[in-house]
Amino acid sequence: MLKQRLSRKILLGSVLPLLLSGMLVTQATPANALDTVYAKFNKAGELVRPVHYREWIFVGSPVTPKDMNDGKPAFPEFHNVYIDPASWRYWKRTGKFRDGTIFVLEMVSVGDKKSSSGNGYFQGEFSGVAAAVKSKKRFKDKINNWAYFGFGDKPTAVAQADDACAACHQANAADDMVFSQHYPVLRAAKPGEKPKRRGIGQGSMDLERGQ
Repeated sequence: MLKQRLSRKILLGSVLPLLLSGMLVTQATPANALDTVYAKFNKAGELVRPVHYREWIFVGSPVTPKDMNDGKPAFPEFHNVYIDPASWRYWKRTGKFRDGTIFVLEMVSVGDKKSSSGNGYFQGEFSGVAAAVKSKKRFKDKINNWAYFGFGDKPTAVAQADDACAACHQANAADDMVFSQHYPVLRAAKPGEKPKRRGIGQGSMDLERGQ
């Protein structure tokens, strides 16, 4: 019995410092240490198409349908927009988009306009994937260090010219090239942002704050 107690004491004495040191390392790890985990590039500097982005944080799905834009909208499909988890946590803490932030836009066509719930715009079929990445190191010559990518059916993509996307984002986006004015999920999670009261009860407030 005495031997068992001594063994436990020795084991705890050797393991506890390791656990504490691991906690300290984790706490001391800068937010930017995860830069390359989600936005991955090949040797040619091309962005590798993210695979598991649907497991990231979904922030919204804007749509500009043809029949509301004289038949010629710039983007006639739904854009299902996701932000990587590390950048989401950083945004909630600081209200800023960290270096290494990546957004993925999953494009989906407008399908049916009628449903059992009523008339509207309902998602049809997948039509492509695009992305936006912020990186001071890679895109120091890009507007505010953001680059935009369209994959089509390819596994990698090169950064587009600024006049393709960046210029519009710079002129119209509410937060650092991001159209947060269209994403209540981002607005509700931003520190200091006052959530609008919708619904009844604390549950509604928690949802608005991104809890």
